[in-house]
Amino acid sequence: MWLIKAFGFLLSVLAGPGLAGGTPLQPLVQASPPGAVVRLEPGLYLGPVHLSRPITVIGGAGVHLEGGGQGSVITVAAEGVQVEGLRITGSGDDHATKDAGITLTKVATGAVIRGNLLQGNLYGIDVHGAQDAQIIGNTIEGRQGHRMNQRGNGVYVWNAPGTAVEGNDIRWGRDGIFVNTSKRNVFHGNRFRDLRFAVHYMYANDSEVTGNLSIGNHLGFAVMYSRHVKVVDNVSIGDRDHGVMLNFTNRSEVRGNYVQDGAKKCLFVYNAHKNEITDNRFERCGIGIHFTAGSERNAVTGNAFVGNRTQVKYVSTKWLDWATEGRGNYWSDFVATDLDGDGIADGTYRPNDSIDQVLWQQPAARLLMGSPAVQLVQWAQSAFPALTPGGVMDSAPLMRPIEVDVPEWGVSHGG
Repeated sequence: MWLIKAFGFLLSVLAGPGLAGGTPLQPLVQASPPGAVVRLEPGLYLGPVHLSRPITVIGGAGVHLEGGGQGSVITVAAEGVQVEGLRITGSGDDHATKDAGITLTKVATGAVIRGNLLQGNLYGIDVHGAQDAQIIGNTIEGRQGHRMNQRGNGVYVWNAPGTAVEGNDIRWGRDGIFVNTSKRNVFHGNRFRDLRFAVHYMYANDSEVTGNLSIGNHLGFAVMYSRHVKVVDNVSIGDRDHGVMLNFTNRSEVRGNYVQDGAKKCLFVYNAHKNEITDNRFERCGIGIHFTAGSERNAVTGNAFVGNRTQVKYVSTKWLDWATEGRGNYWSDFVATDLDGDGIADGTYRPNDSIDQVLWQQPAARLLMGSPAVQLVQWAQSAFPALTPGGVMDSAPLMRPIEVDVPEWGVSHGG
């Protein structure tokens, strides 16, 4: 294996005299044989750089690669390339070509992008057709100018089976991770802040998003037009619209997630079927869970609904029981007894009545909430549940909520 240490004066000789403000990196990597390890000394290096053979480029403190504002700063077009420890800035500004700090083309199988600092690029890392890439432990800070929808994504994954995105810290830009038309992807242990979506799935099947932390984004974890996706052990704190959203998502698993302080909805389920929604904690949101657009045959058990202004929003003329095999969910507003001490409440919980359904369909009716007639209807339905027209019920409510820990990363790095 070749080992090359790149000093500024050596690069200047290779690139020729008269270069101001930095030294070009392309001549050195172009001269390096397959399998070479190129270790960069501290200094400013100039891109863009095209890696067309399997080499490893390693930086460290004080190593800065500047792209010059045209195209992607680094383009990987070979198998087995590794890029580690670089500060990367200065991509172009073209969404059509997805100008990025690092672009992995379809021939960049098995690329490893580890421990880099990518700042102010249009896209952070574009995994464009490359298989089995590893994006590990990078800090990606996107652009803050323009409107949010005009910015690029932290990590963009397109048709890139086997991509693993793990342990990255992603902030600003548009979406933290946007995956489109892909499969067998794993997104684990990342932190997302100040974004539109933390993780955004579109037509991505047989994948996992696990153990991630979303803080203060517009939406936490959005799974759309996908199937067989595991959304497990993630945390959403203060995301504006939804903590988790399932939109045309089928046969997927939402388990062990913690959503707290969402202004609108902890979980939004839209036309999603045959999903397992279990052992999550939904706390202090405007709506704990909103089911709509004919979502059917979903299992909803073992969850904790704690202090949401509206625990459930679901309109139906039929009863939908959210208890499975004698185990339901915990409801903080349900005053219940447990005479046999089995942890299951003795009564049935019904989160909504006919007045709720009227208000959802006709918001102007809220002006009548204090009237004697409305109060009489509400009393009658609480005293005689058979008068309630239908909707969600829980025939086996839990007496105690599940507890979900916030990752240490969220506690110590929340700012």
